[in-house]
Amino acid sequence: MATDKKHLHKDIVIIGAGMAGLTAALYAGRMNLDVLVLENGIVGGQIANATGIENYPGFAKISGKELIGALQEQAERFGAAIDEFDTIESVTLKAAPKIVETEEHVYEADVVIIASGMNRRKLPLPEEAKFAGKGVHYCELCDGHMYQDKAIAVMGGGNAAVDAANFLTKYAKKLYLIHRSEFRADEVSQKRLRENPKAEILLQTEITALRGDKRMERVEILDKKTGAKREIAIDGLFVNIGVVPNTELFKKELALADGGRIVAGEDCRTDIPGVFAAGDVREKEIRQLTTAAADGTTAALLAEQYLVKLKEGHQEW
Repeated sequence: MATDKKHLHKDIVIIGAGMAGLTAALYAGRMNLDVLVLENGIVGGQIANATGIENYPGFAKISGKELIGALQEQAERFGAAIDEFDTIESVTLKAAPKIVETEEHVYEADVVIIASGMNRRKLPLPEEAKFAGKGVHYCELCDGHMYQDKAIAVMGGGNAAVDAANFLTKYAKKLYLIHRSEFRADEVSQKRLRENPKAEILLQTEITALRGDKRMERVEILDKKTGAKREIAIDGLFVNIGVVPNTELFKKELALADGGRIVAGEDCRTDIPGVFAAGDVREKEIRQLTTAAADGTTAALLAEQYLVKLKEGHQEW
């Protein structure tokens, strides 16, 4: 640990400024706790780029930027500090107090709430960056409505991809499911998609290139069985080839599930007292904005209870 960095103490350090992290900051701030939110990237994470959210209670439609901006303002109004782009270098969660070291500071915290989220695996093609948000998307719930009566493709063959394809058929005039091998999704989801007259399933097929000018207009596909290449015209491509939880910092100290997410119950408690996991980084079945907000609420309220016991000299949960 560097000795020339400034050491600061916080009641709670929250790692991640997405929906879960900012909700936790809001609640912790309202309880007059000294709370700091650390975010390696942009505030809001993936949801900040959503063009139109229609499934968050209270809003007919709101952009991710607007929703996160309002939540950030609320959290800061109640005293939460948000430090963006101060990269976390290491954490020591079993220490007392816990240590979170960034490029500029060493934070000592009585509680750490991990809300670092996840990243969808990006489409491994050079044109991905050019067409991201301009035909290439990673959240069907966020952006599917943009393609009403359009041609849509989904890339992937697992449950998440097939469920996304089934969901997107409500918008699509034509829907393609493109996967490089065979289905891994459950039979019920497969059957539903196969029976939909809008859907065309292309297995043993790879997307090899994206075409278009200012927006993606076509994809080049390779039939792996025959070696034949062709182009199909589509308006939107939803990539669902897996996710990568942001847990690299914690894997030596916390129990992780097979997919890399942090093991924690509905109370968001991990196996280390005073360490909570909230949002998409927590191993759970449903991952939505509303469940992330619920996790943030739960983690903050139980963190406050933990702090009270800590001040009384107890280490219990």
